[in-house]
Amino acid sequence: MDQAELNTEQVLKRDIPWETYMTTKLISGTSLQLLRRYDNRPESYRAQLLDDDGPAYVRVFVSILRDIYKEETVEYVLALVDEMLTANPKRARLFHDKLLWKGNWFIQEKSCKIVALIVSARPKIQDGNIANGEASNSKKKSTSIDDVLQGLVDWLCEQLKKPSHPSRGVPTAISCLATLLKEPMVRSSFVQADGVKLLVPLISPASTQQSIQLLYETCLCVWLLSYYEPAVEYLATSRALPRLIDVVKSSTKEKVVRVVVLTLRNLLSKAAFGAQMIDLGLPQIVQSLKAQAWSDEDLLEALNQLEEGLKDKIKKLSSFDKYKQEVLLGQLDWSPMHKDNLFWRDNIKNFEENDFQILRVLITILDTSNDPRTLAVACYDLSQFIQHHPAGRIIVTDLKAKERVMKLMNHENPEVTKNALLCIQRLFLGAKYASFLQV
Repeated sequence: MDQAELNTEQVLKRDIPWETYMTTKLISGTSLQLLRRYDNRPESYRAQLLDDDGPAYVRVFVSILRDIYKEETVEYVLALVDEMLTANPKRARLFHDKLLWKGNWFIQEKSCKIVALIVSARPKIQDGNIANGEASNSKKKSTSIDDVLQGLVDWLCEQLKKPSHPSRGVPTAISCLATLLKEPMVRSSFVQADGVKLLVPLISPASTQQSIQLLYETCLCVWLLSYYEPAVEYLATSRALPRLIDVVKSSTKEKVVRVVVLTLRNLLSKAAFGAQMIDLGLPQIVQSLKAQAWSDEDLLEALNQLEEGLKDKIKKLSSFDKYKQEVLLGQLDWSPMHKDNLFWRDNIKNFEENDFQILRVLITILDTSNDPRTLAVACYDLSQFIQHHPAGRIIVTDLKAKERVMKLMNHENPEVTKNALLCIQRLFLGAKYASFLQV
């Protein structure tokens, strides 16, 4: 059987030769007794054994994983540990700080999951003391944990780039990250490893149960990262926000909607997210979501908070601030302000700020953008500036915009050529004679 297709149930049906291992001194007599009591027993019976003598069983499992290299046995013990932790994640506290993985995909997958659970359940150290009040006297132990976490983060990022298993590599990595990103050290390592960009492509609407779970855990990772400023800075320059909004707009799975709404609520006040959310139509989407019958009180509360936050942001955000944000992002669309003459009359002096910074960026877009819509809107906006600023023709000419616009008159997209022509006409005719020109 393909090792990658093994499942826990199949592995646990194996008959492991514990007596042979004792004879060859790979396990002790005490370990053999413990294993005989535990092996092939009902889950309720095993649970009682773990309650009575958990640390002893953990020592046996870890010693086997350390000393025995036969894959079938390593897989079996990992499956036992996976089963006991799945039944009760708090049992992870019984383990030592470190569990290394080696070998085939089954071993890697189970080890990864177990390490994630062990790390997430370990006592937290605060000012030299463990969170439960006990003194921590070992810097080496903390270093050891950090080393394990760094190695684990590197492995998880590698799985997202080049999965060891075609169908389970990425879901396993995301599932572990959803557990581990609660750890400040993991967040830092993940961002430094450029891991955030590996999450963004996975934020897309899902249909199958398996893909919905992957989407949920990916969004859970983004939510955890939304509390970490360096990660937020990266998210602000990526396509994460439009993707999150696409997901929340189309998803019917309550847990997915909840985690995305909580993420959007966190991001609203950070960087330029608020202005982008408004431009992407999030206020209308939130109203639509509120009209649906959700049972989750946390979701309903988060929707109300997001709605109020967006209303407040709209009040604070002037139309020119929104326009500046759009230009600085280099993504222009036909939002109402572009063709609103009142907007241009009221804000034309604002274009003079910082030595015509926004106008200069607008002209740069003509060279750098490959998006026809953005190019068309940029040409139109230049024509509006020429039309409404008293020295518009002179300023635009001095900034060498004419040559760039003229190149676009031969563009393959008719929307671009049409607006490039309008811009050139206004540039040659000037505001006094070009006011009759219409789009």
